[in-house]
Amino acid sequence: MEKKTKNSLLLAGAGIGSLFLLRSALRSKREFSFTDRTVLITGGSRGLGLVLARMFAEQGARIAICSRTQDQLDKACAELREGGTTVLGFNCDVSDREQVRSMISEIKEKLGPVEVLINNAGVISAGPLEEMDVPDFEEAMNIHYWAALYTMLEVIPDMKARGEGRIVNIASIGGKVSVPHLVPYSGSKFALVGMSEGFRSELSQYGIYVTTINPGLMRTGSARNAYMKGQHEKEYTAFALLDANPLISLAAEDAARKIMDAARYGKSEETLGLNAKLMSTLHGLFPGAVTDLMGVINHFLPGPGGIGKERVRGYESETELTQSVLNAPNQKAAAQNNEY
Repeated sequence: MEKKTKNSLLLAGAGIGSLFLLRSALRSKREFSFTDRTVLITGGSRGLGLVLARMFAEQGARIAICSRTQDQLDKACAELREGGTTVLGFNCDVSDREQVRSMISEIKEKLGPVEVLINNAGVISAGPLEEMDVPDFEEAMNIHYWAALYTMLEVIPDMKARGEGRIVNIASIGGKVSVPHLVPYSGSKFALVGMSEGFRSELSQYGIYVTTINPGLMRTGSARNAYMKGQHEKEYTAFALLDANPLISLAAEDAARKIMDAARYGKSEETLGLNAKLMSTLHGLFPGAVTDLMGVINHFLPGPGGIGKERVRGYESETELTQSVLNAPNQKAAAQNNEY
């Protein structure tokens, strides 16, 4: 009996060892160098997108970034060029398919076909459901879902022809667990997660690996450019102070490194941040309980009122708390990452 147990343990150990060796071999085979590659990052003029652009530039990639804000785009391009990077900047609304087609055609002509696509463009409207309108949901879907679809459809033919490519869709933990006061955002990110996973399953046969990234809170400085509705000062204070807390949020540079690693090895999914991983796991095991917990959290969030259905940016909603040392990590990140 003792001998049988020993043999079983040995076999189990050998099996686990073989799995690790296989995983390591597949990882090595999939490794993708970014040197001399053409990388397109949507929403690349500020925040996480700009941090990623810097890191891809350090790897020797040719960079294309796009934004709807010309002054931020100009500043980001100037910074990247100062470091010797080949960069193209586009004032492009990625929710407009014709603008996307035109941009990607020009990138192909000037830098070569897009070999790495990072769908990072995003929008956040924070506030209670009573203050959300259909346009808030439409905008979120247009930018998070349709824009990602348009860019993918444009780059996939060339990736197929080469037999390789990397596509990274920046979703959110809000695309795994719906968060109160961010319902348009969460709903559209759920849609992006589903599309991203489906694209991966159908494109991997061509050597195109689609990676879904689900970040939790990150200190990118982007909170000041999010939209606030209802009691906007209270909404922004809660949003910014949670974002700024290093115990529950991830530094933008740490997040970007993990994203690049996931792209390099063609990972299927990466959830960023311990809190996000815990929430995702708990939701997978106890979806009803986690949804009810979100209902409890909602009781502590600001109710409707204030400016109602109008919306203003975070930087228009500053309070003593958001201008205090409690928000210093966000202020520092905003200055570093072109959020002003």
